[in-house]
Amino acid sequence: MAKLATGGFEVLSLTRSWHGMTAGAGSATMSAGRRGYGPLMPGTFALPAPYAYRCPIRHCEGTCDCSCLEAGFELFDAASVGAPAAVVAEPVLSAGGVVVPPPGYFLRLAELCDERGMMLVLDECQTGLGRLGALYGFELYDVVPDFLVLSKTLGGGVPISAVVTSPELEQRCVERGFAHVTSHVSDPLPAAAADAVLGVVVGEDLAAAARERGDQLLAGLRELADRHEAVGDVRGLGLLCGVELVEDRDTRAPADALGRAVTDECLRCGLSVNLVRGSSAGFTNCLRMAPPLTIGAEEVGLALEILDDALTTQSPKPAAAGT
Repeated sequence: MAKLATGGFEVLSLTRSWHGMTAGAGSATMSAGRRGYGPLMPGTFALPAPYAYRCPIRHCEGTCDCSCLEAGFELFDAASVGAPAAVVAEPVLSAGGVVVPPPGYFLRLAELCDERGMMLVLDECQTGLGRLGALYGFELYDVVPDFLVLSKTLGGGVPISAVVTSPELEQRCVERGFAHVTSHVSDPLPAAAADAVLGVVVGEDLAAAARERGDQLLAGLRELADRHEAVGDVRGLGLLCGVELVEDRDTRAPADALGRAVTDECLRCGLSVNLVRGSSAGFTNCLRMAPPLTIGAEEVGLALEILDDALTTQSPKPAAAGT
């Protein structure tokens, strides 16, 4: 729709992003799955992710100032053939290691899109419907996208997705011959499931619950960082949190083996923690946590205890003096 509305075909997405594995979405996915499938969609460009802990342009030291965004668009302008269409982005880069953009990032991104006549597409398949402590992640950044994409949570386990846009953009696409047909358009069963999910998320204010429990989880993870040298960085919004494990806090060398060991030990003790695997950077050292929005305070506390024990038992022991 963005290509049809603009007449362009060039699409930018962030490094460390995950948007899917079909041809179009896979071309915009930069975190994994890009090897071995042959040519991707033409006109695909990468923007450096605002990953302050490991700044892609070696500029920031823990606090992103959006220099990567400006540099990325300068590169795009140099390579563009004059057919810009859209930027696709996640409010928080989940599969890329729970990378949280800084305040002002998306406002500036929207400005850069407007300057080039590009559409801003926000992929909220993982972050939408309460996950970040607001009904939609874009609300936290004071920006409204041209297109909002939803799935996953929307169906509560039933496969359904949605594209949300303005009446004006929809009309422009219709006038230009827009066609989107599948065998399951407007199926009543998944539509009913989505309607029920929306009723629960809004009726029970699960965004507020995610915000409260997320604050508890992040505070607990930061306490763990104070006690465990292997914790290099803690980041997140709402109930989407990441813990990056390192071999040394000064060099920030990724502790890949420790990441695998801690994940296995947590699972053995009854806690399922996702380890970000298969990234284009090759790192397997970031623990990703996205518990149910209905999780309770006691369950968060138990998870923190298990993770604390796993870090204690699995972290390398310092060498004895004289050895």
